[in-house]
Amino acid sequence: MALTRLLLIFVLTFNICKGDLDGKLLDETDDTDMEIETSHANRNLPIQNAILAHPRRHAKSKRRMRRRYKCYSCEPPDCVDTKIHEHYCQNAVQCWKSRTRDPEGNENVQRGCTTEHDQLPLYCNQNQKGNSGGPKKRHVTAAGMYNIECCVGDYCNDGSFPELPPMKVTNTDDSDDDPLVAKMVAAVLLPFITVLVLAVSFFYCIRRRHQKRMNASRTKYDPETYYTNDDVLRATSAGDSTLREYLQHSVTSGSGSGLPLLIQRTLAKQVSLCECIGRGRYGEVWRGIWHGESVAVKIFFSRDEDSWKRETEIYGTVLLRHENILGYVGSDMTSRNSCTQLWLITHYYPQGSLYDYLNRTAITTHQMITVCLSISNGLVHLHTEIFGTEGKPAIAHRDLKTKNILIRANGTCVIADFGLAVMHSQTTNKIDIGNTARVGTKRYMAPEVLDESINMDCFDALRKADIYAIGLILWEVCRRTISCGIAEEYKVPYYDYVSSDPSFEEMRKVVCIDNYRPSVPNRWTSDPILNGMSKLMRECWHTNPNVRLPALRIKKTLLKLASSDETIKITPDGEFIV
Repeated sequence: MALTRLLLIFVLTFNICKGDLDGKLLDETDDTDMEIETSHANRNLPIQNAILAHPRRHAKSKRRMRRRYKCYSCEPPDCVDTKIHEHYCQNAVQCWKSRTRDPEGNENVQRGCTTEHDQLPLYCNQNQKGNSGGPKKRHVTAAGMYNIECCVGDYCNDGSFPELPPMKVTNTDDSDDDPLVAKMVAAVLLPFITVLVLAVSFFYCIRRRHQKRMNASRTKYDPETYYTNDDVLRATSAGDSTLREYLQHSVTSGSGSGLPLLIQRTLAKQVSLCECIGRGRYGEVWRGIWHGESVAVKIFFSRDEDSWKRETEIYGTVLLRHENILGYVGSDMTSRNSCTQLWLITHYYPQGSLYDYLNRTAITTHQMITVCLSISNGLVHLHTEIFGTEGKPAIAHRDLKTKNILIRANGTCVIADFGLAVMHSQTTNKIDIGNTARVGTKRYMAPEVLDESINMDCFDALRKADIYAIGLILWEVCRRTISCGIAEEYKVPYYDYVSSDPSFEEMRKVVCIDNYRPSVPNRWTSDPILNGMSKLMRECWHTNPNVRLPALRIKKTLLKLASSDETIKITPDGEFIV
């Protein structure tokens, strides 16, 4: 029994000694491993090739992780004196000390410990350890600034506290120097400006697209003549139109004499000028586009303002619109190239004037009757006064010639250019002559006008002067009429007596003194209609104004001549059918 007890005591003693020996050997082995690792690092050799994984090292690390320390612990303001520590922290993983500063600049110090491994990331990084006392963290938050130092060891958080950088002094009154204010302003303005630019770009694109769509729709009406590039001349407003200064009364479209005045005052902005189709002493005539349709734009020189005013007044006359009177659209004053222009916008006829038409075309008897009868129709409407609540005064043209008569597509004619026209009303028995200083074309002036014997106070005398000019126009038309397969070359009246641009005295000598008239070709006597036309024109250009036929008689004579030709159709009312 005693022997058994001795044996048991021996075994226990042997196990205890063996454990102590194994611990010492393990420590020595760890130290040896560290020395081998250091030597290989100094030789610039990879560590993994110098030492092999050792199971005892892992056991050593685990034991160190389980080690606990004692730390100082205090709360402000009890941490000023480092020798007085009434609180201690037991069983700590790490110790720490910190210094904090609030936004007002007050600083506080504190010591403490971390007892849980999960709390280490909240205080400091346990993987950053150095000889200066352990890892440090310095941060700036909305509540102020703090600096914390962590360490490992018993009472290692003793000593001085970590320092904070000096506090920056900012001037709160100077808001322009504050970068935060500048950033806030930029953050607000930049999105607003971006949205504004995008909105403007969007509306600009929409407007361009709408304009292209409108131009495309207009091109469908006249694709050959409407232009949308910069070559198209557009009128710009010359301030407020001065039509109101000239026309103190309202011009309405109920009478068919043009657009309302309010529309006319912006009419030029809607017209695009395409090409110049004529020039004269008064100005130019352009072909323009208005709402997809061609119109004629008569542009007066500024010196002919009275003519523009007069023609605008005549076209504004109530009940003037007639199938053989040039259709009137409107008038306006515009500005182009810093120059004021006077516009008169009328219907457009591609055939041009009767002068151009006769120069390039020889016509048949049927066409001749059509032209002459339409001219007489228009003249009858001008010379006739219409009585009523909204009547029409009698109008004398005073400048009738082939250049002021236009050809329509169906071969009929319209009378144009009323710049010298005179109005008369039997109700007031006054003659409205106007203020224009222009005179008519000398070649077409009646003898009483050339010798200045005409009575300007008698309206009938002015009508007789128109009849004289109609006689010369009939002669020009009949010369280009084909009879027996022959038609004379176009010539102007008195081409064989005077120069191309005769003077007033030259015309007065030929017409009044020598009493010459255009010669009638012999071939006309063999054609009944041309022979009747020669008698009619002689009565029209008679020297004595009282012998000349009125416009209505000319129309009836032409209808009688037309009835003798079976190819010419006349209505039961005596109207000519084209």
